[in-house]
Amino acid sequence: MSGGQWTSWLQRCRESRSLVLVIVAIALLLDNMLLTTVVPIIPEFLYDMKHPNATLNNFMEGAKHTTTTVAPTSPTCSCPQQGHSNHSALEFIQSATAASIEATTVNQTALELVERKERHKELVEETVAVGIMFASKAVVQLLANPIVGPLTHKIGYSIPMFAGFIIMFISTVIFAFGRSYGILFLARALQGIGSSCSSVSGMGMLAERYQDDKERGNAMGIALGGLALGVLIGPPFGGIMYEYVGKSAPFLVLSALALGDGLLQLLMLQPSVIYTEAEPPSLKSLVTDPYIILAAGAITFANMGIAMLEPSLPIWMMDTMGASRVQQGATFLPASISYLIGTNLFGPLGHRMGRWLAALIGLFVIGFCLMCIPLATRIDHLIVPNAGLGFAIGMVDSSMMPELGYLVDIRHTAVYGSVYAIGDVAFCLGFAIGPALSGTLVNSIGFEWMLFGIAILNFIYAPCMYFLKAPPTKEEKKTLIVGEKSSVRYVTYENEEEDQ
Repeated sequence: MSGGQWTSWLQRCRESRSLVLVIVAIALLLDNMLLTTVVPIIPEFLYDMKHPNATLNNFMEGAKHTTTTVAPTSPTCSCPQQGHSNHSALEFIQSATAASIEATTVNQTALELVERKERHKELVEETVAVGIMFASKAVVQLLANPIVGPLTHKIGYSIPMFAGFIIMFISTVIFAFGRSYGILFLARALQGIGSSCSSVSGMGMLAERYQDDKERGNAMGIALGGLALGVLIGPPFGGIMYEYVGKSAPFLVLSALALGDGLLQLLMLQPSVIYTEAEPPSLKSLVTDPYIILAAGAITFANMGIAMLEPSLPIWMMDTMGASRVQQGATFLPASISYLIGTNLFGPLGHRMGRWLAALIGLFVIGFCLMCIPLATRIDHLIVPNAGLGFAIGMVDSSMMPELGYLVDIRHTAVYGSVYAIGDVAFCLGFAIGPALSGTLVNSIGFEWMLFGIAILNFIYAPCMYFLKAPPTKEEKKTLIVGEKSSVRYVTYENEEEDQ
């Protein structure tokens, strides 16, 4: 290929909407892979740091290999009878041996019970520390979004997108080599800034390139599919790599993949300052729009349940089912697969059936699945409720993300950075409140009642989606405001006449 042909091909690629969609999907994939890879690693890693001589894995291996001792049966004797006294002595020795073995077994069982109780107490307490660490990313992202959103209006989407890659790469390297709670906490919090840049810029870029509402829904469904794929791959990838290779390995692989994504952005997006001609809507006008807040609220409540499960479910499984690292990672697999299906299915389907209806049904299904999870007594019992939970969250996310862009189109100015900052804030609120509260709630009311409570909140919020069925447009909004002002003037005029 000659230099001119190469330049022409490269220019066509840079103008391609599909390539932008691929870059955004990859960025969301890697961000959410990092988000969920730590789920099966951090709880056990923190426990093992506190107990270097009695790791959790060793404890579980010991529990698996504990054997029950059976009192020995009377041995058969081929020698001739030597009298009744010999038989009595033999029986006495056998009974004494059996009593000694039984006493030893009882003592071992009592010791194991004490160890299990102590371990249960420590695991429940650890849920708080793990929950706070997991929530730190969402809290930082929450604080960064109101800055990143308006910033994209001034300098465009490509520079914040590339900044997100750089920060994520640094965070991943810190995760790989961090060996203390404080360092890992820093890595998790730093990821929040990178996620804010990637999510807000990525969604805003797609909304700008895909102006048609139906096409936008499809594109965002595919981009959220990248997010879902990251959530899908992360936990089993982290669990298997931690089990067989070590803690640093999954993060080093992720940092290499992130480097590839950064090079692709440099080549195709060419990060540079791009000024917006249209006057963007103010963040205040968007935050005070009740329809935008309703759509954002649905995203928050939909994701809060799975966010509460991230730090608490692996520990609950270790405590009640003796789940291994691989099993802890694999338990989120059904939710991730069904989320991937749900986002790709309801990107286009939500536009046909009404996005408000898809979100309403999704919130009801989320509540029902959350109530089913604590009823599981075996690991395979978690498959169906986790799958239903992931599918329903996919319904809500893939319906409400394009709905936010649609609401800006019909009620404000078609500049999307701030509205997707609000959407990301809503997403982060779920992932900040969920893990932060889960440890405290598990300690105070228990794992079961925690999930019943968030399920009830989803049931209560679901009917509010009806108000998004036919939101008033910008013109209708103006007419309504003018009508209200006229009626106020008319009432004032009447009052003045009465006074005269």
